[in-house]
Amino acid sequence: MRTLFTFLAIALFGLQMGAQTVKISGNVTDDTGLPLPGTSVIVKGTSTGTQTDFDGNYEIQAQIGQKLVFSYVGFETEEVKIKSDKPINIQLSPGSALEEVVVTGYSQNNDAIRRAMGYGVVRNNNYSSPRPERKHKERIKYATNVSVSNYLPENESYGRIEENIFKRVETAPLSTFSIDVDKAGYSNIRRMLNNGQEIPQDAVKIEEMVNYFSYNYPQPKGNDPFSITADVVNSPWNSDSKLVRIGLKGKDISLNNVPASNLVFLLDVSGSMNEPNKLPLLKAALQVLVDKLRETDKVSIVVYAGAAGLVLAPTSGAEKDKIREAIENLSAGGSTAGGAGIELAYKIAEENFSKKGNNRVILATDGDFNVGASSDRSMENLIEEKRKSGVFLTCLGFGMGNYKDSKLEILADKGNGNHAYIDTMQEAQKVLGTEFFGTLYTIAKDVKIQVEFNPAKVQAYRLIGYENRLLNDEDFKDDTKDAGELGSGHTVTALYEIIPVGVKSKYIKAVEGLKYTQQTTGNFKDEMLTVKFRYKEPDGDVSKLIVKTVKDENSSIENANEDLKFSAAVALFGMQLRNSEFINTKKRQDVISLAEAGKGTDADGYRAEFIRLVKSSE
Repeated sequence: MRTLFTFLAIALFGLQMGAQTVKISGNVTDDTGLPLPGTSVIVKGTSTGTQTDFDGNYEIQAQIGQKLVFSYVGFETEEVKIKSDKPINIQLSPGSALEEVVVTGYSQNNDAIRRAMGYGVVRNNNYSSPRPERKHKERIKYATNVSVSNYLPENESYGRIEENIFKRVETAPLSTFSIDVDKAGYSNIRRMLNNGQEIPQDAVKIEEMVNYFSYNYPQPKGNDPFSITADVVNSPWNSDSKLVRIGLKGKDISLNNVPASNLVFLLDVSGSMNEPNKLPLLKAALQVLVDKLRETDKVSIVVYAGAAGLVLAPTSGAEKDKIREAIENLSAGGSTAGGAGIELAYKIAEENFSKKGNNRVILATDGDFNVGASSDRSMENLIEEKRKSGVFLTCLGFGMGNYKDSKLEILADKGNGNHAYIDTMQEAQKVLGTEFFGTLYTIAKDVKIQVEFNPAKVQAYRLIGYENRLLNDEDFKDDTKDAGELGSGHTVTALYEIIPVGVKSKYIKAVEGLKYTQQTTGNFKDEMLTVKFRYKEPDGDVSKLIVKTVKDENSSIENANEDLKFSAAVALFGMQLRNSEFINTKKRQDVISLAEAGKGTDADGYRAEFIRLVKSSE
């Protein structure tokens, strides 16, 4: 009897051990030892999962005896059995060529497509994200490598971009544009690459790709709110041209010196947000921002679906539990009355306006407005009217399939604000945690750049990107013309490609000779160009002018600093994605080599992530 009891006890103990829930942590790297942020980590046969952070680290709850499935675009999927609570570190191997799955008959129904492809839902403690289950193993290798470019993004909209061409200095010596601090273009492209989708050319905004990354420009000196850097090197993609980099660095303001904030969260809770990577991710993302709130900050929450409503009256940042509860209680359903939501959000912001503080509406949506003022023009007019109140606007984009990039870009542009796209919790941490209060503290508004090229040195020039930010030359001195804003600690980079005088190039179109225009001579022979900046104080109406001249140089890209190399690599990748006619290399390896040479210390891992994205796009 005692033997039987002992046997049953041991068996019971064994069952308990087998069903024991443990916390598993570890790290995921590629075959070179670099971390793989965003790797999907799934408990096999369940809906439990998570993603690795920027350092490739993860934590997940699972039972001993279960298996963890690790998958990342461009790499072989790995399965590991859990034997204890010891860390599980994984090195993924590059995958072989992937088969394309063609889905037909579902062009009007994204949900049907996802079901047909085996999409399930990965659930974490904070948010959910879509993934395909391992159905159709013989055809689908793993999650993000299915070609669905003609289906999932079919209802997304992007403003048309006509790539800037080379302009002759003798007929157009001035180039004028507004700065752009939006970064949505890069994270949106990253989402598409990670999903194995083809990228619409109009989604490729090169200036937003380049400006996603921070660069080590010097801190401003004196009373000016930003410093100016200019470099000239030989072009890495055209042997007969040069590359000019212009960089701005906003003055860093300590968080302790940032004035109190009057924030109104304007949240889209319509039916179109009822997707795992929309409202659930939004709710988790807002928790990151709540952690940063101070007692002096004030938060209100306005939601809109079929109608707009106030779900949290102005509340001190010290009452974090109250704010969190209001966020957690949100659910999605109904149509999308975006115009009514904007009206109410600005009303709340104006009623609680802080004369010496930051007043801002934070709009989070997929951009799918379909009730009331919904066209780009009507939304533009509405925001232009509302910005007169002194309330700034931040637009956060979420989701895929019906993401309306063009509308959010217009709203942010006209609302004296910025536009970001949040595709992961890591991006939420970056946008709403690390960078948010710098974004809130606007140190200069209506920042315009005008470059005058010296015809004695420059035959033709081309601004790389900024197609949606071009201004008329006469707009530069016109203080009624709206332009971009610069926040504390932010950097802005603009790249020009120039063709020197005397160089024959297929990119320069012939024009009739000019009778009256003469080449510049005299004391300006060594100057390649002059850069002029105009900006206003955040509460000012009259612009100030800064001027910087740039001399001709013959420095090679190989001798350039790491930041210049990396920004050039990002620009080249963007031009490759756009199938630009102005580059002589379509090789991804040329981008990778340039980016690796410019990677530098890369404390946050963003540059390493870019290199992995380029490799996965080959």
